[in-house]
Amino acid sequence: KLEKTALDLRITIIKMIAKAGSGHLGGSLSCADIISVLYFYQLNIDPKNPKWEDRDRFILSKGQASVILYPILADLGFFALDELKRFNQADGKFGVHLQHDVPGVEITSGSLGHGFGVATGLALGAKMNRQLHMVFCLLGDAECYEGSIWEAAMFASHNRLNNLVAIVDRNHLGVTNFTENMVELEPFNQKWKSFGWNVVNINGHSFEEILHALEDIRSRKFSKPIVIIADTV
Repeated sequence: KLEKTALDLRITIIKMIAKAGSGHLGGSLSCADIISVLYFYQLNIDPKNPKWEDRDRFILSKGQASVILYPILADLGFFALDELKRFNQADGKFGVHLQHDVPGVEITSGSLGHGFGVATGLALGAKMNRQLHMVFCLLGDAECYEGSIWEAAMFASHNRLNNLVAIVDRNHLGVTNFTENMVELEPFNQKWKSFGWNVVNINGHSFEEILHALEDIRSRKFSKPIVIIADTV
């Protein structure tokens, strides 16, 4: 079922971007499997009550890939499916960059490096308020060139935010070139470990590996935040 969901999702976003004449296709296609698992298996949310206090928070820090999220939210019932036909159109509700006024969306994002900081703040707030929901944040690998990413990573580790799950869509591409041709990110997992994170490397297109990485995520005993580096195409 998850495989079919991800395939249908990819077809939908190709149609949406083709109709709009603009949009970030590659960075959306690469995280379709991850998004499908999160929304149809992992996240504790209620489409009938988008502002439910105990909901899990999902932050799409790579907000230019918003086109991957809108069909999922429509399919779950946050808004009508017809709205997808007006993606990035003058009479539509949403554009290329993610907008917080869309039901089911937590923040406006697309300025890279910002969403992750918001996610760490939400996780700290939940800890201070003794709330049990989780905060999930999806990052792009080229987004990790931003210094604010590593400031937030230090902050999360220092505050032992084990209610925070970062997922990096490691597709090895930025908007202009392959990441390792621009500025090398490798050894990527060692960078995260040195900032005090628990690191899990997976194939981001293997549903078995994605599901296994998220297994028992709510009952982990260690205090470190976790980052899942998902190798994708």
